[in-house]
Amino acid sequence: MTRISRTPQWLYGWLLLLPSAVLLIAFTHYPIVRTLYNSFFTTPRGRIPARFIGLENYQALLHDEIFLRVLVNNFLFALGTIPASVGLALLMAVWVNGTLPGRALARTSFFTPTVLPMVAVANIWLFFYTPQVGILEKMLAPFGIHGVNWLGDPSTVLWCLAVMAVWKEAGFFMIFYLAALQGVPPDLTEAARIEGAGRWYCFRRITWPLLMPTTIFVLLNATINCFKLVDHLFIMTKGGPDNASSLLLYYIYETAFAYWDTAYASTLTVVLLGLLALTALVQFLYLERRAHYR
Repeated sequence: MTRISRTPQWLYGWLLLLPSAVLLIAFTHYPIVRTLYNSFFTTPRGRIPARFIGLENYQALLHDEIFLRVLVNNFLFALGTIPASVGLALLMAVWVNGTLPGRALARTSFFTPTVLPMVAVANIWLFFYTPQVGILEKMLAPFGIHGVNWLGDPSTVLWCLAVMAVWKEAGFFMIFYLAALQGVPPDLTEAARIEGAGRWYCFRRITWPLLMPTTIFVLLNATINCFKLVDHLFIMTKGGPDNASSLLLYYIYETAFAYWDTAYASTLTVVLLGLLALTALVQFLYLERRAHYR
């Protein structure tokens, strides 16, 4: 009787999970497996079917100068955006979490860039960086700086995009830090203050360790975001000049939809997924030991 009565519970559980499982398999697991499968074949063209070539696409990556350039660009972009966006988000969260006049307005102002569409953000910053008529040009004119083509110079274009990405993402990460700060028990800080601890000591020894789970989550999202930038590049630079601003996902987009080499694009996608998985694994293995869960 017990076994018969438990059977519907298992059935109900699987039926409740079925819609989510179908969507997850159809739009996540199957595309990953299919992409890995396509990376071992050539691109079908017209009546010429795909042909199995093994690891030739992966060997071609080692001789692809554009891929190596894009890979370096992406790592530099990550180094420029991840620490800056996470650090700025934490600073803003600490600031608006205190007794600040106009705190609601400050929170809204910090979070507003997050809700703007990506295309709108790209056009806003395109107006900032436009030579001669852009806002940045007008601001630097009194200092004798004129006619700088910020998005047309290979030495500045990537960092201009990094500034825009930090501006767009810091407010989003601030929300998570703000929620985490409001969950920190005030008793711990008050006890430390009674013992004579200063603000910096309380933050470093009490608040920051308790924020580590949120930091792991934010770092993982910041890493994913720096590898999936496409819209801004399409509007602002198209990967130029001379691939100086091209990032890995934009190169995948160009290879698949501009050059119609879907097999090579699948190979690039496998590399991207591998980099993201490796980065997430390193972050969890290293930072998870420092996390304090309550």
